[in-house]
Amino acid sequence: LESALVPIRAKKEFLFFTPSFLKHNSFVSNSLCCVSGRRMSQYMQPTILLLRDGTDTSQGKAQLISNINACGAVADAVRTTLGPRGLDKLIHHKGKVTISNDGATILKELDIIHPAASTLVDISKAQDAEVGDGTTSVTVLGYELLREAKPYIEDGVHPQIIMRAYRKAAEMGAERVKELSMSIESDDPVEQRDLLKKCAMTAMNSKLISMNKEFFADIVVDAVLALDEDLDMDMIGIKKVAGGAVEDSFFVQGVAFKKSFSYAGFEQQQKSFKDVKILLLNVELELKSEKENAEIRLEDPEKYQSIVDAEWNIIYDKLDKIVKSGAQIVLSRLAIGDLATQYFADRGLFCAGRVEDMDLQRVSKATGGKIQTSVNDLIPEILGFCENFEEKQVGSERFNVFSGCPGAKTASIVLRGGAEQFIEESERSLIDSIMITRRAMKVKRVIPGGGAIEMEISKYLRDYSRTIHGKPQLLVNAFAKALEALPRQIAENAGFDATSILNKLRMKHASGNKWFGIDMENEDVADCYEKFIWEPSIVKINALQSAAEAACVIMSIDETVKNNESEQSNAQPVSGPRAGGLPSMRPMQ
Repeated sequence: LESALVPIRAKKEFLFFTPSFLKHNSFVSNSLCCVSGRRMSQYMQPTILLLRDGTDTSQGKAQLISNINACGAVADAVRTTLGPRGLDKLIHHKGKVTISNDGATILKELDIIHPAASTLVDISKAQDAEVGDGTTSVTVLGYELLREAKPYIEDGVHPQIIMRAYRKAAEMGAERVKELSMSIESDDPVEQRDLLKKCAMTAMNSKLISMNKEFFADIVVDAVLALDEDLDMDMIGIKKVAGGAVEDSFFVQGVAFKKSFSYAGFEQQQKSFKDVKILLLNVELELKSEKENAEIRLEDPEKYQSIVDAEWNIIYDKLDKIVKSGAQIVLSRLAIGDLATQYFADRGLFCAGRVEDMDLQRVSKATGGKIQTSVNDLIPEILGFCENFEEKQVGSERFNVFSGCPGAKTASIVLRGGAEQFIEESERSLIDSIMITRRAMKVKRVIPGGGAIEMEISKYLRDYSRTIHGKPQLLVNAFAKALEALPRQIAENAGFDATSILNKLRMKHASGNKWFGIDMENEDVADCYEKFIWEPSIVKINALQSAAEAACVIMSIDETVKNNESEQSNAQPVSGPRAGGLPSMRPMQ
């Protein structure tokens, strides 16, 4: 029958058998059943299941374009905050109001859940942790790189080709930044301080406290210079007190912390000391009630008083040992009760309990005291020392201030201001400025800001792209074009004519003026190096590398698999035959 059908298939003709013919020709009928059975078996193969029911899979070019668009939504959320004239965002989240123009803070508060777009959030957080500034720049640059690559992806260019070109361009850009950076190392302390102050002021240009950047720059530089060689940020305490003017903020070369909960008797304590010894404890100094259901069985009722007296004797023995140590100030991480407070007040000592851990660590670092977990063997070597101690009123709060510490490697900044949101944003601005100043001290190399370095690297990469051929030439040129988006956005946020500003910058950089950037004061371009708009070179190097790597990560994703049911504990994998005996099948996505 198969051989008979071959010429019929060749002529593309159909062969019909009537029911009566098949009824009287059983051989033909059986042969047709065998042929049709083999044909049907090809379509009845069991489906191999890898994923749970309800799993959503998206793949291919459309998925990559979708991820790029999602990243664009993230960049648009922070784009208008870029630069000295950038606007702030007000975020109302979980009953808390946050006003900020810091990219990392905004993206963290927005709580973005898109799996690809969260990559930009991660690089913004990494930039904030590593450098302290440039969080908005790295987010915007990361998306601009993706946007420039989007047309090539739509035209069928393989993502790996784009990724290779981007990595090469980022590497060349980072090397160019190192070549352009200038050393600020100086043997003159006054000159060194002045250079650091310029870096601190540049970091505050785009912040809420930019109008008071001269005032705060001095505080920031003093705080950083007070640290030891490790430049540990934890050794700078920033305390916020609502009320007063911004200029009422002050710097303490030592430690200042808010007075903790006080028991009866604290008003009788002395509030000021000179040349004082300090004892730091991690010991509880108060009477504790017995645990629930505790019982004591006595054969002689007269022994009850001796048991009560024993509790008092234990606490009095501890207090007596502390007084005999010669310390005049006692600080403890745990509670100091009313009995101990009154006991110390009667003997001319000052005490404070429930001191925060970092505050106690800073006092230890500044005064040289060692934190003790027992009051036994309190030798003079474990006591700290400072020249001046006072408890003073700051707004509605009382602050304990330690100053004149001989080995002080700590500092404290007390921030004042009207609204709570303003003080919190001032704190974030100060932290960014402190991080930048720390980096400048470590790296000791700076570059001009104001979009000058982006324009110079863009020109450098455009020149390089003319020396190569093929697709990499277009892709390196796309990287260079993406860099120009930052000065363009800075100009737009300031209300300038971005096209005119960018044309002037291109002309200046083409003629060899590599330090020219945007002049915010005159709505023009200017030499940012001469105007002292400086920032550490590590900021741009880290931003370039992070943005390029984030773009490459997103372009390397060609499929997204998501299953909401897998998050539920009762979700079970679908397997085995169904009631009809056929394997379970899902419609193809």
